[in-house]
Amino acid sequence: MALVHHYEFPDRFVAGTVGQPGERTFFVQARQGSRLTSVVCEKQQVQVLADHLERVLDELARLSDGTLDIPSARTTARDLDPLDAPLQEDFRAGTMTIAWDAELSAVQVEMFTVVDDDEEQQETDFPFSGEQPDNESLSVKITPEQARDFVARARSLVAAGRPACPFCGQPINPEGHICPRSNGYRRPLFE
Repeated sequence: MALVHHYEFPDRFVAGTVGQPGERTFFVQARQGSRLTSVVCEKQQVQVLADHLERVLDELARLSDGTLDIPSARTTARDLDPLDAPLQEDFRAGTMTIAWDAELSAVQVEMFTVVDDDEEQQETDFPFSGEQPDNESLSVKITPEQARDFVARARSLVAAGRPACPFCGQPINPEGHICPRSNGYRRPLFE
């Protein structure tokens, strides 16, 4: 059984986090009226989604020669409010897709759960088990303006994490970092 959370031009479509850098949980959240869907994502998924949304918008602007109203990229999001409450995980994101809906002049973002083959087999064996759906998805159609705002906010969230090690590029924890490039030797960064 599949459950699709569908939003067409929601009031809000944002990425956000809960927790301290290094222990943050990333969410993508859609809200329309009193309906709210919160999807847990990996940091890399939020970054990839933002990167691909920006590429799609840039390509649309280039190909349309000004016939489509595609706003230019921005560095600061307009929506800086915290995630909406109550913050409850609806599902964890696995795969994502992005498409352009020419009829509505909208970007469609879809996020799907990862379903194991064993779970799919159990679902077909017992279709009326009364359990919660194992296969959920989020389908959101947003304006190019909302997409640009999502990209700006997602990029600032990803950049707000732990600082990167200047030698190996891995994140440095508050309690320190054992750099693989220095073979575990901890030399002070500043002397």
